[in-house]
Amino acid sequence: MGKVKHYATGELNVIWDPDKCIHSEQCVKGSPTVFLPDQKPWIRLDGADPDEVRRTIDKCPSGALSYEGQAEKGDESILRIKTVKNGPILLSCDLEIEDGEGEITRSNSATTALCRCGASSNKPFCDGSHKEAGFVG
Repeated sequence: MGKVKHYATGELNVIWDPDKCIHSEQCVKGSPTVFLPDQKPWIRLDGADPDEVRRTIDKCPSGALSYEGQAEKGDESILRIKTVKNGPILLSCDLEIEDGEGEITRSNSATTALCRCGASSNKPFCDGSHKEAGFVG
């Protein structure tokens, strides 16, 4: 399991949870001067204005990226389920997942990506393995 990372400036605190990341690359495509996967640290908040960074993070399909002070997205009392073409199932709502031993494995109020391909090494969560596995569905 990865450790949650924080990247901060005076105006913005970005949180990245690598265990939730499905490597959809929406962050890299949305703000390529901020999200630099081949560099360490891979998030450079001085690469764009804070509003652009927030807009990009708002498009993160897995909820792996978030920022402090994030506005509520819609009615969180409604469970939203989205199937991503050739990818995971996205659940958006307040959520707890109980494993076979009765342990709560995740609780959040954002988006969670669940594996559909069976190749994830972080089941039941998607880790982006569907790309390498060539999953179609």
